[in-house]
Formats: sequence, structure tokens, C-alpha cells
Amino acid sequence: MNYKKTELYFLLFFLIIIFIIAFFIFKPFLFSLILAIIFTTVFSPLHKKILSVFKNNDWLAALLTTISVLIVIIIPISFVGTQIFQESTLLYTSITNGSVVTNFTDKIDENIQSLNKFLTIPINYSFDISYYLKQGLGWLTQNLGILFANVGKTLIGIFVFLIALYYLFKDGLKFKNAIIALSPLQDIHDEKIFSKLALAINSVIRGNLTIALIQGILTAIGFSLFGVPNATLFGTVAAIAALIPGVGTALVTIPAIAYLYLNGEILYSIGLLFWGMLAVGLVDNLLGPKLISKRTKLHSFLVLLSILGGISLFGPFGFLLGPLVLSLLFALLEIYSTLNNESKNQ
Repeated sequence: MNYKKTELYFLLFFLIIIFIIAFFIFKPFLFSLILAIIFTTVFSPLHKKILSVFKNNDWLAALLTTISVLIVIIIPISFVGTQIFQESTLLYTSITNGSVVTNFTDKIDENIQSLNKFLTIPINYSFDISYYLKQGLGWLTQNLGILFANVGKTLIGIFVFLIALYYLFKDGLKFKNAIIALSPLQDIHDEKIFSKLALAINSVIRGNLTIALIQGILTAIGFSLFGVPNATLFGTVAAIAALIPGVGTALVTIPAIAYLYLNGEILYSIGLLFWGMLAVGLVDNLLGPKLISKRTKLHSFLVLLSILGGISLFGPFGFLLGPLVLSLLFALLEIYSTLNNESKNQ
């Protein structure tokens, strides 16, 4: 018996050492592998449909689904990301030179000072919008700059992501069964973890983030239609703001409306106001109940924190990895609660 225990302890020690070495081997590709798992979960329904059409031809269905993800997600994100980086860099440079916000700030000061004629209480007003824009754009360009700083590393990451995505579509069930077989938990609990995690990922990615993305796109379209500069950049900011409960895209559209009004574009400012209320504001009410699962509805504020924290921790892909960690946390907490209740009842 003692010999077997010694053998087991040696095996565990050796296994831990090898696991640590293997972790550092896979570390450069860790983000790509995690993203592949996320996209495999999200696009699983599409893969099943393609698989049924081609009569369970595994490799062809996996290949076509991977190509679909490349066309629908990767290529647009690459173009939009490049545009955002360029716009934010140019705007940051313009603000640093003082050529963008000086006139706008002067107009705000003039309007505020004109209010003193109608108010009995004097207003001591000072507003330096350039400071806040510099801080926000500096944070954005710093994080996006990581993505574009090393083109070769980025291309390798995309290549690994696509290969991993193909094999997860093709052999994902085999990988899942292997993990369940190695897990010390009962199979029923392992299955519950996978199902809860998949449900949470779909709820966050296809729910909260999809709604925010649509609102960001509509905001960018509205800015382009009514003459607000840097529409892609501010549309992205609006997509992030859409996750803030009770605030949403108004955090971006209201300053844009004020910008148009102060520049004398009265009709355009009114048009953008109605666009924001109708095209953007109704998306959450119409699509929200359909896209966000009621069984795993994470609060929008938590999703926002996970996105911002994920970007700070993981870089530009943190907007996906942050919600994934949040989803995994809630899934594991639910499993732990179930196991704890079962142990108390025994």
C-alpha cells in the first residue's frame, strides 16, 4: 500500500512538472486557443446545420464553418480595427496639437457664459475637454497598438486560431469526452459545467455583445449620415457605452448632438437626436429579449466591467476573454453550490 502511495505521489509530482512545462509551451498561443473555443461554442449551431447538409462529412463541415467564421468575423474585425486605430491616432495627434477641441471648447464657454445673463448665481466654469479625450484615446491607442505593433505575431496568432477552430469543429466532441474522462468529478457534473459554460458564453457573446455591437454600428452610421467626424471610432465607443445600464449610447450621441448644434448644424443635430432615439434606442427593447437567454442573463454592468478589465489584462482581445472568464466564474459557482448542497443532504 505504501509503495502504491509513493508511486502515486511521484506520478502527481512528475505530472505537475510536465504540466507547467506544457503551459509555457502553449502560452504564446493561449489567447488564440481560448478564442477558438469561444467561437466554436458560438458557431456550433451553424456547424451542426452544415454537418447535416453534407451528411456528417466531418472535415468538410468543419472547413466550411471555419471559412464562414473567417469571412463573417475575422476579416471585418481586421478592417474595423485598423480604421479605429488610424482614427484614434490621428485624433490624438490633433488634440495634442490643439487643433481640434480649441474652437469647440470656446463655443461651449461662450454658451455657458451667455447663461449668466439669465441666472442670478454666477457660474465659475472651466471645461478642458482635451484632457479627457487625450486620456481616453491614449488608452485606446495603447491597447490597439499592441495588436498592430507586431504584424508577424498577429498573423501567427490568427493562423493558430483558424487551425484550432477547424479541429475543434471537427473533433470537439472527442476533446470534450477526453476531458470528462480525466476529470475527477462525476460525469454528470462535468456535463453540467460544459452546458452551463456554453449557455453563459452564448448569452454574453450572442446577447449583450451582439446588441452592443448593433447599437455601435447604427451609431456610426448615424454619425456618418449627419456629419460627425471619426464615425468608426465613436461608434466603437458607443458599443462599449451601450453596456452601461441606464446610460447606453447616449453617453456618445448626446455630445455629438451638442457638437453639431454648437457648430450651427441645427437640422443635423435634430436628425441625429431622432436617429439615436429610434434606430439605436429601440434595438435593446426589440432584440434584447430574443438574444439574451433568461436562464443565464448576466447584468450589463458586470459585462461592461469584464470587457474593460479584459482589455486591460489581455489586450485588444480582452473584450471576448473578459466575459468568458465571467461566464466561467458563474458557471463554476453554480456547480459548487450544487455540490455543496448535495454534500449537506447526505
